[in-house]
Amino acid sequence: MKKYVSILCLFAIMASCAPKKNELKTFDPAFVHTVYFWLNNPDNSEERAAFEASLTTFMEQSKYTNTNFIGTPPISKREVVDGSFTYSLVVTFESAEAQELYQKEAAHLKFIEEVEGLLNKVLVYDSRGKVIK
Repeated sequence: MKKYVSILCLFAIMASCAPKKNELKTFDPAFVHTVYFWLNNPDNSEERAAFEASLTTFMEQSKYTNTNFIGTPPISKREVVDGSFTYSLVVTFESAEAQELYQKEAAHLKFIEEVEGLLNKVLVYDSRGKVIK
């Protein structure tokens, strides 16, 4: 019985430490910046690690982003899914002006400098959002 009480207490402590839903970063639809990256050597683990490290550091240091998502292509058999890219980045901003400041910030410029030799192709899609409820 004592063991079960201890386990119950542990779960209660863990639940109280978990972030509340309104404390989590939520997707900001105001301005979405989507970037697809193709590495020169996508099968090279050292180059992938260097790219990931630089991108992660950049996202941690950026002063203007609201939400960040770094992804890789899913395994999909649907013809409409383009899985040719190596990494994707989805970043949101409170405005187009914030996105312009992001383009010029030191962390962004350093990221570009660090990874430009690793890249074969980059595509960027920017979107202004509209909340649909």
